[in-house]
Amino acid sequence: MTRPPDLTDRHALALHRARALRAGPALFLHEAAAAEIKERLNEVNRTFTAPAVVTPFEMPWAEILPSARLVAADETLTLDPGAHDLVIHALALHWSDDPVGQLIQCRRALKPDGLFLGVLFGGRSLHELRSALAEAETATLGGLSPRVLPMAEIRDAGGLLQRAGLALPVADCAEMSVTYANLNALLHDLRAMGETNALAARHRRPAPRRLFDEAARRYAEIHTMPDGRIPATVEMIYLAGWAPAETQPQALKPGSARMRLADALGAHTPRPGSGDSGSSD
Repeated sequence: MTRPPDLTDRHALALHRARALRAGPALFLHEAAAAEIKERLNEVNRTFTAPAVVTPFEMPWAEILPSARLVAADETLTLDPGAHDLVIHALALHWSDDPVGQLIQCRRALKPDGLFLGVLFGGRSLHELRSALAEAETATLGGLSPRVLPMAEIRDAGGLLQRAGLALPVADCAEMSVTYANLNALLHDLRAMGETNALAARHRRPAPRRLFDEAARRYAEIHTMPDGRIPATVEMIYLAGWAPAETQPQALKPGSARMRLADALGAHTPRPGSGDSGSSD
């Protein structure tokens, strides 16, 4: 079987993250995700003693889970099998060429009945930037090239958890809007997040300045708010699942029910051959 081409240039991604760390990273989205994960953990009636966090940026997670093992967001995760009762995959899954493989590695690292939590950017993220760049590139260069990473849709997220063998899967999303003075300010933040173009299929030559000038014009023309700023949509998809364990609720096997649904609901249904239609005059 032919191996599909890589989505991500891992070397370029590592350089972008290293540049962000040197310059002072913009981690407000990581901080927001960490705060939300903390709230969700507070709702779980359990104390976790062996947590691990997969993340490209350690700072927000070290503050929230100081005892956690912090693991680099590589394609092969340095997680020991069955070593953790909690594994968090934090805002890195969208760059993986094999997201199901990442989730499988996290599930294998969990003890039985251990909890997996994940957060990743969803498909509506940066939709304003995608459309502005696509229209500008078509107008100025006569074609399109890969510039913004394709991201997961919420409708597919639960399926990823099931394919990875996690039990009781749940996926939900939250959307937020970040505003900027102009497109240059947005692009500056993306560089400071390590989220600039690291697609393997990207053009290697620098984009001409006129492309971004035209994208800025179109972005502002369509999306400028009353206060003169432009919005950038960020969709966060949150995932939760448990490592399988015998103590968890189990679905009944087909045909094993001991009571008819009608009996459980107190409904009257005709018995075969009774001639009773269930109606009354």
